[in-house]
Amino acid sequence: MSMSPAPGFSPETTGNPVGNPALALPESYNVTTAFLDGALAKGWGERIAIRTSGGQWTYQKLAEGANRVGNALLALGMEMEQRVVLLLYDSPEFACSFFGAMKIGAVPIPLNTQLRPDDYLYVLNDSRARAVIVDADLWQQLAPRRREMQFLRQVIVLRRNDATPLGSAEIDYASFVAAGRPELTAAPTLRDDAAFWLYSSGSTGFPKGCVHLQHDMHCCTELYAKPILQLRPDDITFSAAKLFFAYGLGNGLYFPLSVGASAVHFPGRVTPEAAFTVISEQRPTIFFGVPTLYAAMLAMPDTSRFDTSSLRLCVSAGESLPADLFHRWRDRFGVEILDGIGSTEVLHIFISNVAGQVVPGSTGRLVPGYQAKIVDESGQPVPQGEIGNLMIAGDSTCSQYWNKHERTKATIQGPWIQTGDKYYQDASGNYWYCGRSDDMLKVSGQWVSPVEVEAALSSHPSVLEAAVVGREDKDKLIKPQAYVVLKAGNQPSDALADELKQYVKMTLTPVKYPRWIVFVDELPKTATGKMQRYILRQQAAEQGNSE
Repeated sequence: MSMSPAPGFSPETTGNPVGNPALALPESYNVTTAFLDGALAKGWGERIAIRTSGGQWTYQKLAEGANRVGNALLALGMEMEQRVVLLLYDSPEFACSFFGAMKIGAVPIPLNTQLRPDDYLYVLNDSRARAVIVDADLWQQLAPRRREMQFLRQVIVLRRNDATPLGSAEIDYASFVAAGRPELTAAPTLRDDAAFWLYSSGSTGFPKGCVHLQHDMHCCTELYAKPILQLRPDDITFSAAKLFFAYGLGNGLYFPLSVGASAVHFPGRVTPEAAFTVISEQRPTIFFGVPTLYAAMLAMPDTSRFDTSSLRLCVSAGESLPADLFHRWRDRFGVEILDGIGSTEVLHIFISNVAGQVVPGSTGRLVPGYQAKIVDESGQPVPQGEIGNLMIAGDSTCSQYWNKHERTKATIQGPWIQTGDKYYQDASGNYWYCGRSDDMLKVSGQWVSPVEVEAALSSHPSVLEAAVVGREDKDKLIKPQAYVVLKAGNQPSDALADELKQYVKMTLTPVKYPRWIVFVDELPKTATGKMQRYILRQQAAEQGNSE
C-alpha cells in the first residue's frame, strides 16, 4: 500500500500529528514577533538580512521598517483580520510591508506582479482588501479602474522615481513609512489565526485565496528548511521564484530569517544572464530555481565567465527535474540540484531529495513531519509501484480557500489535501512524478506519463526542452504529440523528428513514443515556470481536426 506516515502521525489521525511543530508554539503567537523580534532578541540585529544591488538591510533595519509600516497602517484605521494587498517587486519594502501588516494582525496578500488588470481587480474585490501597497508602475495599470474596486479605501504607492506623479487620493510610501514609529507591540494573535493569503495560479478558473495561519511558516522552516537544506547563519539565499509565490516566499524571506542568514532580493525578471550575474556579484550559497531556468542556464554559451563557486546547493521545484538536467548541472558546476514538490496550499516543499542522496529524475522522499498516500479514483491506496493520485497531510496546509466552501471540502478532506498530481512510489520509498491528474494519457490500453516522455526527449543532445500532450489520431484514439524546443545551432527537420521518435522508442518503450513532433521556439508557461499544457492540448486538438 503506497502510504508513508510521518513519525507520530497514523493514517487514522483526524487532528494534528503528534510532534507537530505548530503544537510546540504557545497559543498566543504572532509570526512577526518570532521571525523579527526574535532575531533581535538573539543578538542578530547587525547581521545582514537582505542584500540588493543598491545596498544591504540589517535585521535591525528590517524590524524597524516593519514596525513603521505596521504603525502607519494603524494610523490609517486598519484593524485585525482586514486584508492588505501587496503588489510589490522583490525588495526590502516587500518584506517590511508583509511583516508590518501581520504584526498588527492584518492579513497581507502578496500578488503576482505579472498578472493582468482583470486578475488584480478580481483579487482586490474577492479578498475585500481595504488597502493596497503597490509599486508605481503597476498602479498605473490599475488606476484607471479604481472605481471598480468595491472595498478598497487606501492606496499606498511605492515610487522608485520621485518624478512619478501621485493622484490626490494616493499616499506616498516613503512619507507613509516615515510617519510610523519604529517601535510596535505585536497584536495578540493566536497560532491558528489567519496570517497571510496566497492566491493560487488560477489555471483552472479564477484564482483561489489560500488562507495561511500564523504557525504555517514556522512549520515549513522546522520541517524543510532546517533539516533538509541544513540552513545556517552564513548562508545567502537567492530565489528565481519571486516572493509573491509560496516557493519564493520561503526561499527569499522567512527561511533565511529563521537562522540569522540573509537573502538576495532581485526585483527584475530572472533571465539566465541575470541569474548568473547575481550569483557572481552577490555570492549566494543556495540558489532556488525551476527546471526551465536550469535548462536555459546550461544552454548559455561561455558560462565560465561567471563565478558560481559560492554555491553549495541548488533547489528545483515547480515542475519535475529531468535526470539529464541534474547530471549536466552537477557535471558543469559541481553542485547538486535537490528536486522537490510543494504547493501554494501546503506553502512549501513536502517531498524532496536530500543532498548526497539524490535519486536523479525522482522527487525524492517524504519530508519528515508530512504524510503522503497515493490513491485510486475511489480514494483507496494503490499498491506500491502503481500510479495514483497524491494526497498530503501536514500542518502547513492552508485552512481553506477563501469564499469557496465547496471547493475547500472537495480538496481538503480532514488532515488530507488532494494535490492534483499523479505519482508512484518505488520500493526504496522514492516518489516519481507522472504529471497532473488531467495530463495522463491512455495509449494502447497503457498509462503514459507525459513527464516521462518529456524527460526522454530532453536527454537528446539536440533538445533544450519538450512538452507532451495527447492528440487524437485518424481513428479517434489518443496518442502522444510532442512540442520540442531545440538547442541553439540545431534546425528543425523531418529527419530530426524521425530521429527523436526513434530515440524515445529506444529510451522508453515503443508505445510511449510521440507520433507527432512539433518544433516551436518556446513553450507556454506560467510565471512559476509550470507548463501550460492546456494551451498545447488546444493546439493539438486544432491540428488533429485540420487533418
